Amino acid sequence: MSTTDEAVADLEKLGLTEYEARCFVALTQLSKGTAKEVSQVAEIPRSRVYDTIERLNKRGFVVAQESEPREYKAVPIEMAMRRIKEDYDSRINAAENSLHQVEEPESKDDEGMWAITQPDRVTDRICTFLDEAEEQIRFLIATEDVIDQRILTSLQQATDRGVRVIIEVANEDIHDRLHEAVPDAEVTIAADLADTNSVYAEWPGQLLMVDKQSIVAGSIEESDLPDVTQEVAVWTYGHDHGFAAWMRELLDNRLANLDIEA
Repeated sequence: MSTTDEAVADLEKLGLTEYEARCFVALTQLSKGTAKEVSQVAEIPRSRVYDTIERLNKRGFVVAQESEPREYKAVPIEMAMRRIKEDYDSRINAAENSLHQVEEPESKDDEGMWAITQPDRVTDRICTFLDEAEEQIRFLIATEDVIDQRILTSLQQATDRGVRVIIEVANEDIHDRLHEAVPDAEVTIAADLADTNSVYAEWPGQLLMVDKQSIVAGSIEESDLPDVTQEVAVWTYGHDHGFAAWMRELLDNRLANLDIEA
């Protein structure tokens, strides 16, 4: 594929039609050009050049010179890209505003449990719950492999909001890392987390409970590649969900055993 074809294809991905992209690319190759010249360089029918350039002119990508014959000139590439970005930002804002206008249910959909199979999405879900925390965060970390900087940032922001953050970790190295990143959190070494068992080549990674209702339970599993692991998780939301009810009891018992007030 030629560089011209690549440029056309990239502009199409940004929302221009094929003819609009071809005309704009042709005009960037010319200092200025008539419809006939644009047609020849862009390799599109001359009859389509006029309406295509008119659309580009309305979008601010080209300017027209009143001459005989009429000539056209592309705006600088940086200006065109800025206008594409502004157009996209405007569309995104419009879509966001429209979505906010959609009537939401009175309560979140907290039925069932949901699976996550990609590490980035596990982190996304954890950070979402952490950012929504209002009162308390309980976090068990069995391996340093699951710690992401975004999670540490969300934990720190939660403590800044006055949320109580209680973290149990498997060893002193993780303790020191968490204590440094989230100095206001209550970080405790729980020896049993270092002795978790593998089941079907999968072992515990992290367990999060936020405000005694939002749960994320993540595990580490071996992949088909040597020395490569990946994280999977399940999550649920709702104070009346059975999984959340059990987690509240089990985690409160852990606090009692650690002699920490729930």
